[in-house]
Amino acid sequence: MNQSPEFHFTIEPPSTRAVLRLGELWTYRELLFFFVWRDVKVRYKQTLFGAAWAVLQPFLTMLIFSVFFGLLMGVKSAGAPYPLFAYTALVPWTFFSTSILAAANSLVNNSNLLKKTYFPRLTMPVASILERVVDFVFAFLVLLGMLLFYKVELSANIIFLPLFLLLAVVTSLGVGVWLAASTYVSAMSNTLCHS
Repeated sequence: MNQSPEFHFTIEPPSTRAVLRLGELWTYRELLFFFVWRDVKVRYKQTLFGAAWAVLQPFLTMLIFSVFFGLLMGVKSAGAPYPLFAYTALVPWTFFSTSILAAANSLVNNSNLLKKTYFPRLTMPVASILERVVDFVFAFLVLLGMLLFYKVELSANIIFLPLFLLLAVVTSLGVGVWLAASTYVSAMSNTLCHS
C-alpha cells in the first residue's frame, strides 16, 4: 500500500535582527521589473495627459511659484531666472515626495498579491520608487530644455548629479519602506478589528 510521506515544518522566529535579504530581492529582479513596468503602463494609460503629467505637475507648480514669489513678492533667486530656480528645486522634491507616498501605500494597494504567493515584500516599495524614477527622467529632460532656453552654462559639478539621484532614491526607499510597513500593519489591524 502506498503511503504518502509526512512532512513536518517548524516555523521559528529569526535568531538575529531583521535583515533586508537583498540577495533575495536580486533573485526576484524580473518580478521587480515587471511590477515597475506594470505600474508605469497603468499610470500613463489611465491619465489623459499620459507621461506629460510627470512634467506638468512640477512645471505648473513652477509657474505658480514664479508668479507669486518671483513677480509679486520679489523673492531673490541668486541671479538665476526665477522659473529655472524654482523648477530646479521642484523636480527632485516632486520625485522625493511622490516616491515616499507611493512606497507607503504600496503594500496596502497590493495586499491581494501578498496574501496569495511568496515574494520579497521589499519588492513592492522598491518598484513604486523605481516607477517614480521614470517620472523624474521626463521632468529632468524639461529641465535640460529650460537650461538651453535660458542659456545657462553647466559647471563641472554636473558629474555629481547621478550621486544626488542615488541619494534621493536611497533616502526615499528608507523612509518609504518604514512607512509601507507601518501603513500595512495599521490597515491589517483595522481590518481585523472591524471583522
